[in-house]
Amino acid sequence: MSNHEHEIYDVVGIGFGPSNLSLAIALEEWRANSPQNEISALFLERQSSFGWHRNMLLPSATMQISFLKDLVTFRNPTSGFSFVAFLHESGRLPQFVNNQDFFPTRQEFHQYLEWAQARVADHVAYGSNVTSIRLLPGADPGKSDRLRLEVTDAAGRVGRAVEAHNVVVSTGLVPSMPEGIERDERVWHSSEFLEKFRRMNPADLRRVAVVGAGQSAAEITRFLFDELPHAEVCSVIPSYGYSVADDTPFANQIFDPGAVDDYYFGTEQTREAFWRYHSNTNYSVVDDEVIRDLYRRAYDDEVRGVKRLRFLNLTRITGVKRAGAETRVSLQVGPDAEVHELEFDALVCATGYEGMQPTGLLGDLDRHCLRDQAGRYRMERDYRIATAPEMRCGIYLQGGTEHSHGLSSSLLSNIAVRGGEIAQSIIARRAEHNAGRAILAKTGGGNH
Repeated sequence: MSNHEHEIYDVVGIGFGPSNLSLAIALEEWRANSPQNEISALFLERQSSFGWHRNMLLPSATMQISFLKDLVTFRNPTSGFSFVAFLHESGRLPQFVNNQDFFPTRQEFHQYLEWAQARVADHVAYGSNVTSIRLLPGADPGKSDRLRLEVTDAAGRVGRAVEAHNVVVSTGLVPSMPEGIERDERVWHSSEFLEKFRRMNPADLRRVAVVGAGQSAAEITRFLFDELPHAEVCSVIPSYGYSVADDTPFANQIFDPGAVDDYYFGTEQTREAFWRYHSNTNYSVVDDEVIRDLYRRAYDDEVRGVKRLRFLNLTRITGVKRAGAETRVSLQVGPDAEVHELEFDALVCATGYEGMQPTGLLGDLDRHCLRDQAGRYRMERDYRIATAPEMRCGIYLQGGTEHSHGLSSSLLSNIAVRGGEIAQSIIARRAEHNAGRAILAKTGGGNH
C-alpha cells in the first residue's frame, strides 16, 4: 500500500463495488484511447477482496436486469469488458445463448464482476478504509484544488494519506433493521444471510422466520424451505402477500439513460409521478417466477397435509426477546393487529437498506456543500455535489442521489452510462484545470 503514498491523483474512488468498478473501466478505456492524456486514479476499498452482496448469492437467485445492462455495454457496446466478452473468454458463450435467457444467475454475474475487477486491480487498494476527507491542512479553500483522504488499514491503524483533485464516494447502502431490533447470532439481516446460515447446524433450525415483502425476503424464504426439509418456515409480510415487480417494457423505460434527464430536469410534479407510478418496479416487489415458486410449494404442502411453509400476512414485527438459544418474536398479526409471541430458532430481517449518507465522511467539507430546501445535497447533472464557489475540488456521489437523478441512481440498470458521465466530467475538469495553469504560467501569475 505504501506505493500509493504521497501521490496526487486526479480522482480517488471510495468504495469499489460495481459502480466504481464501472467508473474505473471507463477511465481505463479512455486512457487506452488517449495515452497522451493520462488520468491518474486510485480506488480504496474497505474489504480485503472484491465482493458484491456475497451473502445473497443463493443458488437459484437470478439477476433482475438483462445481462446487457452490464458494466459497459450501454456506454460502449464494443467494450472488451462486457458480459459477453466475459462469457467468450470463459468458454461459455454458446451455452449461455442456448439458455435463451436474458437473466444470468447472480453467482455467474458475480464471477463476471470479479473477472472485470481483476483487469483494473492495479488501481485498487483493498483493505483500505477512508476515515475522513478534508482540504489540505492550512489551505485556503479559494486556492486549494486538492483533498486529503485519511486512510486506515484493516486493523484500524492510521498509516497513510492520499491526495486527490476529485473523489467519488460509492460506499454502498446501509442495512436497515426493524426499529428496536438488534442483530446477533440468531437475528440476522439479509445482507449477512449466507455467512450466518453456514455457521449454524441445520438440525438446530427447526423453526425460522423471514421478515419482509421484497425480492430478498422471498428468495431467502424459498432457500430455507428447500434447504431445511425438516423445518417450518414462516414468512412475515406486512401486506396481504407478495406484490409482483412490474418489469413490463413501458415501465422499464424509467431505467433508460434518457429517463435520468427527464427526472433531473423535470418539475416536482414530474418527479413525484415517477415514484407514484413506478416505484413498483423495484421497491417491496418480487419477480413473478419467485412468487409462483413459493405459492406452488405452499400448495404442495396443502396437498400432502403438512404445514411447513406459513405466510403471516398483514403482520409486523414489534420486538424480539432473547434468552439463550430461544428467540421470542412479538408480532402484530392480522387486520385487528393482535399481538402474538412466537418462538423461532432464527429470524432473518430482509428489511432493506438506508441510502448512502456521506456526511460523516466529508466532515468539515460538508459546510462547503450546498443543500436544497429539504436539506439534501444539491446535485449537478454529472453526479457532483454542488459546492460553494471557493470549493474547487469535485465530490461525486454514486448513490444517495435518488432525489435528484431518480429511481436508477443506486441500481445497476444505468451503471455503465453513469460511470461514463462521471469519467467525462472528471476528464473535462482536469482539462480546464490544466488550461488555467497554462494561462497563469504564460502571464506569470504564480503557481497553485
